[in-house]
Amino acid sequence: MAFGMARNVLRPADSARADRVTYVELFFDLVFVLALTQLSAYLFENQTLLGALEGAVMVCALWWAWVSTTWVTNWLDPMKLPVRGAVIVLAFVALVVSVSIAEAFGDRAWAFAIAYVILQVGRTGFIVWATIRHDRAVARDFALVLGWTVASSALWIVGALLPLTWQLPFWAAALAVELAGTVLGFPVPGRGRVMLQSWDLSGPHIAERTALFVLIALGEGLLVTGFAFVEKESSTSSIASMVTAFIAAAATWWIYFDHGERVGAEAIEASDEPGRLARTAYTWVHLLIIAGIVLMSVGDKQMLTLPDQRGLATTVVIVGAPVLFLSGTVAFRRVLEGRWSRPQLLGLLALAVLAGVASVVPVFDALRLSIVTAMLLVGVAAGETVERVRRGRRAGG
Repeated sequence: MAFGMARNVLRPADSARADRVTYVELFFDLVFVLALTQLSAYLFENQTLLGALEGAVMVCALWWAWVSTTWVTNWLDPMKLPVRGAVIVLAFVALVVSVSIAEAFGDRAWAFAIAYVILQVGRTGFIVWATIRHDRAVARDFALVLGWTVASSALWIVGALLPLTWQLPFWAAALAVELAGTVLGFPVPGRGRVMLQSWDLSGPHIAERTALFVLIALGEGLLVTGFAFVEKESSTSSIASMVTAFIAAAATWWIYFDHGERVGAEAIEASDEPGRLARTAYTWVHLLIIAGIVLMSVGDKQMLTLPDQRGLATTVVIVGAPVLFLSGTVAFRRVLEGRWSRPQLLGLLALAVLAGVASVVPVFDALRLSIVTAMLLVGVAAGETVERVRRGRRAGG
């Protein structure tokens, strides 16, 4: 009996379904609302260097699991029942990953690692099985990806079984293997490597999927803000904190969606190497954007619960969040349009100055620092809009 799925479940290239984001993909995304909420709670409770490193590993793992699934559904058609079923199964496995985050570096390390490995290996193995009879080039490429994924899986499992001292290095090494594979093209001796320039991707699908995930991350931040607000008695500081958090979220949305989001789909569609461009713009650069938004929710909760808090950790969280976000959007614009966004660069410079001042001037508590960063984000959003209008580009969003 021949190996592989008899039914062709690839997306039809000559129909509207080639670019469509399906509802089952959005169902998969819903699980990550919980994942991001758990992650922000973990970062809030562990504002140390070790906590930051552990959080970085988890945000990278979550992003890698999500974006890898997005790449797979760029080829496979979720309207076909086998693919739909696979996505739903992956959603459940992602749910197990999500509920394990709080104790990922504790009693549930094994659950996090096993679920993550099943998610990564299972998804990659599925696309190999689904395409080998219908598009051998895609099957070959993902077979190479599968080899690297299996190699990194061993590090995830071993790390979960080791004491905490070794768990973090092993998990960081596992992520490094997966990320290095993407950079190198997942080479396997005697089998060659993945040639990203030959991948024919749907720019609108990848751009819309990623934009929706950005919205999910922003929504998670508003959710955290709302829960933190209702748990407190109404006061001037709590109301000011809620308003500030909303303004910052709205400005963040504006910076991303007013212009940059739409440019992504157009750039990929026009590119001679859509695979390579999508890898850089959506796999790598968006990690900074998502990390910044997640950290922003941590800062919002800190502003609401501890508005008078001062110190290095407070400055790193509240100022570092928009720095990560703007670093990502600056790089995103550079990759797609080949130019630097002046308002965003000025925003980064202003945030760097603010961080320096806040570290030596005790007047900046969590609330005041958050207000200033929110105003800076509003300024960047306004500058972006003015620049877009002057260049004659239409708005997105």
